[in-house]
Amino acid sequence: MSDHILVEIEAGVMTLTFNRPDKKNALTDGMYKVLADSMAQAEADPAIRAVLFKSSSPAFSAGNDVSDFAAQNSSGDTSRDASERPAGERNVTRFLKALARAEKPLVAAVQGLAVGVGTTMLLHCDLVYVSPEAKLTTPFVGLALVPEAASSWLLPARIGHARAYAMFALGEAMMGEEAVTTGIANKCLPTDEVVAAALAAAQALAKRPIGALKVTKRLMRDADKIAELMDIEGRYFGERLQSAEAAEAFAAFFQKRPADFSKVG
Repeated sequence: MSDHILVEIEAGVMTLTFNRPDKKNALTDGMYKVLADSMAQAEADPAIRAVLFKSSSPAFSAGNDVSDFAAQNSSGDTSRDASERPAGERNVTRFLKALARAEKPLVAAVQGLAVGVGTTMLLHCDLVYVSPEAKLTTPFVGLALVPEAASSWLLPARIGHARAYAMFALGEAMMGEEAVTTGIANKCLPTDEVVAAALAAAQALAKRPIGALKVTKRLMRDADKIAELMDIEGRYFGERLQSAEAAEAFAAFFQKRPADFSKVG
C-alpha cells in the first residue's frame, strides 16, 4: 500500500519513509513498487538532488515480509529469479537495481532493527547514520536463502570475509557503534538525533554540484558489476525459495519454533 511508504520532496531532497510500524516495516511487493518508482523519479527529476531513507518508527525495516517468501515457496513461483522474467518486472528487482544504478546521493537514518534488505540496502547508501540501538542482521542462511542486493560481495568487501560470513551464516548481529567502526555507517548518534543528522547531510549534498557528485560516485562504484551480481544472486535466491529447507524455515518461523534442517537438504 502506498501509505506504507511516505514520499516527501523538499529543498532538493526526496525522503522515503518506511511506514508499516505494526510489522516493523517489513517490505511487501507494493512497498517495493513505491520505492522503485520513487527512485526512478529521483534520478529523472533535476530538482531532486539527494534521497533519504528513514522510518516512522524505531525499527528501520524487518526486511522482506516473510509471508511473501512463504507464498512463493508454496506456489512454486520463482519470480525472484530476475534472469527468467522481463527486466524490471518484479518490484523487488526494480528496487535493488535502482540502488545499484543510482547516481544521486543516497542517505539512510537507522534508529533500530535493520534485517535482511534493511541492512543490505545500506551498502548502497553513500552516507549512513545510526543509533547505538541500531541492530543490523542478515539472516539469509537461517531462512535457507542466500544473500541479495549484491551483499555477497559488498559486505565482505566492506567489513572482511570473517565478519561478513558470521553475519550471513550464523545470523550474528552488528550494533550501531560497530557499524561505524567497520565502515558500514558514518556516525553513531543518540536515537533522537539520527534522523536530523541524516536529513542535514542530505540537504548539504543537495547543495553540492550534482555533476561532480555523480561522477565521483560513478568512479567509486562499479554499477554494472553490482547489477550483474544481483542477477546471479537472484537465480540462486529463486532456487532456494523452492527448496525443502526453505519450506521448513518458513514453517518454523510461523510456528515460532526452531527450524530442524536435519532431515532436509
